[in-house]
Amino acid sequence: MRRILFTLLTAILLTSCAGDSNTYTLKGTASNFKDSTDIYVYSIKNSNQPKVIDTLTIMDGKFEGTYPKSDSLSVNYLTVNGVRANIVYFPENVDMKATLYKDSIGSSFVTGGKQNEAFKSFSEEMRGINEKKQADIEEFRKAQASGDAATVKRIQEENLALTKQETELKKDFIKSNKNSLFSVMLLSEMITRKEMTAQEASEVIDNLSPKVAASPIVKQVEAMIKNAKKVDIGSAAPDFSGPTPEGETLALKDALGKYTIIDFWASWCKPCRVENPNVVKVYEKYHDKGLNIISVSLDRKGQKDKWIKAIADDNMDWHHISNLQFWQDPIARAYNVRAIPATFLLDENGKIIDKNLRGAALGTKMESLLGNEDTN
Repeated sequence: MRRILFTLLTAILLTSCAGDSNTYTLKGTASNFKDSTDIYVYSIKNSNQPKVIDTLTIMDGKFEGTYPKSDSLSVNYLTVNGVRANIVYFPENVDMKATLYKDSIGSSFVTGGKQNEAFKSFSEEMRGINEKKQADIEEFRKAQASGDAATVKRIQEENLALTKQETELKKDFIKSNKNSLFSVMLLSEMITRKEMTAQEASEVIDNLSPKVAASPIVKQVEAMIKNAKKVDIGSAAPDFSGPTPEGETLALKDALGKYTIIDFWASWCKPCRVENPNVVKVYEKYHDKGLNIISVSLDRKGQKDKWIKAIADDNMDWHHISNLQFWQDPIARAYNVRAIPATFLLDENGKIIDKNLRGAALGTKMESLLGNEDTN
């Protein structure tokens, strides 16, 4: 009997030492945080809504949590009480280690699993690009203040190169991580920021793993892509109409010229107001040669006076309409506009031939189209 009991006890101990194969652990170190500081563990699953799934407490610079393994996909993140930053990680049913720095929360990370390693590398490269951009901003301000035109031009060119590098980095992450919900979230961001065409986004969706492709988040992105294709280059611009400042109704078809710019903006949008003088310059140069503009304002309800004043202040002497519905504007939604300024260039038949031309690019484009036109 003693031998049987000993054998059973040994088996139980061995099983306990082997660990629970149905769970994984998240252990972490938290440098310079006070004891009893709470860490909230959030999870984003199919609903795309963050939900707190656990609260961990820092003691002696450490914390730990145990979680059930799951086949469902999610993106998780940690938030330290009192700190405005998130540390993203991916549950992959393996033990993980978090490293948190109070004095540099942006450099904090989680390791364990292929997705976390890939994301750590991605984050480090993105941080490097952003640091260069920030340094360029400071140098740009100094050069602009001192009238150093050569330095200003160099920094502008560097910024364009950094932006291109950032876009390629995001695309590479998406293509290399087909099993990650974060790739889909990143894809959604790139569509919104016009960093990827609808066709490119469709190809990404087609190559996702079946598990990710079946998630509701992908369905949302597919709807975004469908809307984006409606206003992609080569498509017929959706017709629309809206109230003018005088209270009349103006339709796109009534504002078409040889070439027409649909300009989404708002009186409260600083980048729009900065760009307006450039648009005015282009309009004054090419209007007599066939360029028309219809601006659609995303001003808020009750702020019609601000909209009208901005038109006058910025010398925007062309067609204007606004439903005064802010981001709920139906025209902006029809054109999948999620950031302003946003522009669409149409030919005389109302077909979209280019998009989001700003600064010198707008002038160059119109020069290529109307520069040799005879106004007589």
